[in-house]
Amino acid sequence: MLLEATNISKAFGDFQAVAGADLRVEEGEIVGLIGPNGAGKSTFFNCLAGDLTPTTGRVSFAGAELTHVSAEAHARAGIGRTFQVPATFEDMTVFENVMVGAFLRHSRRDDARDRTLSVLDMTGLQQFADQPARRLGTPGRKRLEIARVLATEPRLMLLDEALAGLTPAEIQQAIALVRAIHASGVTLVIVEHIMEVIMTLAVRVVVFNHGRVIARGKPEEVVRDQAVIEAYLGRRHRADAR
Repeated sequence: MLLEATNISKAFGDFQAVAGADLRVEEGEIVGLIGPNGAGKSTFFNCLAGDLTPTTGRVSFAGAELTHVSAEAHARAGIGRTFQVPATFEDMTVFENVMVGAFLRHSRRDDARDRTLSVLDMTGLQQFADQPARRLGTPGRKRLEIARVLATEPRLMLLDEALAGLTPAEIQQAIALVRAIHASGVTLVIVEHIMEVIMTLAVRVVVFNHGRVIARGKPEEVVRDQAVIEAYLGRRHRADAR
């Protein structure tokens, strides 16, 4: 088991954002996390990444417990994450942004530069390497966010709505990139509202509602689950599925 999160709960004062959620991810999988806004999936996701410490529960990765360690320690262990709103260094070039990630594994500048060039090639950002990050449009910024994480050489990538805000054509290009990353040996956990992305990429789906897991299984099974339809997909989906 690569990632194991057991009985994760997270409370903010009297508000229980996540209540007893579990997730197990095998190496090589692509797992999707879905649910309505406010369902608790982002809070759960942040507990996996080390940006939040669970109130109760345990997170382990490759056999090592990471429950109470920092986000940096998660990254060094091999867990990389993107953010819904790309957190780029605006005045630095695209190349420099990616190189920041590469320095996590490579202390020598030449080695970090080689890793950066490889990632820019994989993500299709070579032509923008010398441009300030602030000049990128939405598709470029999304790719840069992914590229910076990829530069850290993660075993597991946590993608937080990495395809949101893209056009249908851009989504297809982004799906191709995610597939290439997976083919390179990276395991993926994806939080996404675009069901086309989940249905296309995920081999398993976990559904959150009101802080709890209400369903899990293959995408084609989950979208027919009555609890998922009522909580998230809606009546229109139920009619379309007939």
